[in-house]
Amino acid sequence: MQRLEKAEPVQYVLGMADFCGRQFHVAPGVLIPRPETAELCQLIVQDGGGDILDIGTGSGCIAITLALDIADSKVTAWDISDDALAIAKGNADKLDANVVFEHRDALAIEPDVERWNVIVSNPPYICRKEADEMEENVLRYEPDTALFVPDDDPLLFYRHIMHYAQSSLRQGGRLYFEINPIYADSIVDKLTDLGFVEVSKIDDQYGKTRFIIACKK
Repeated sequence: MQRLEKAEPVQYVLGMADFCGRQFHVAPGVLIPRPETAELCQLIVQDGGGDILDIGTGSGCIAITLALDIADSKVTAWDISDDALAIAKGNADKLDANVVFEHRDALAIEPDVERWNVIVSNPPYICRKEADEMEENVLRYEPDTALFVPDDDPLLFYRHIMHYAQSSLRQGGRLYFEINPIYADSIVDKLTDLGFVEVSKIDDQYGKTRFIIACKK
């Protein structure tokens, strides 16, 4: 109760969060899984998998869900945080999910050639200038590295990931983003400029443009 009175998220107090019908261990080193991200997983499950890469895995909730819910999928998950990778690996072990976890920096990745059928990412997308509008429990307890991007470069992670996907997706492969709605059009424009096709914006359950899907031609 004392921790809750200090605005610490109940998921950290309990050490777990519900996501896609499963319980995931969470701690202050990882972002708490959101219902919107569960919607993103459902979109991917509907479309099918293959060789899947989750960039910025955090608790592992996306990667583990896809590994368990898409038959014959092979899932790899990257994160720059050793704390996050340790939590994600623990969740995968507990839920008996076959995921390969790697310490990789999304801002310094070398291109692969037609390696993946699916690349998915829910990267940091909140500008510092938006912090005043955020809840105290998020600002005080959830990891800054999983939340914020520089005010002068809000598409920092998206830009790096879409350039990586340009060479690393197989023909017909799909790129899935969870996004900040205010940058939806900018992300769509950049994907189109890079030659992606079937670029679409999708609203979440709250009516906000929260996801973008693009296909490699």
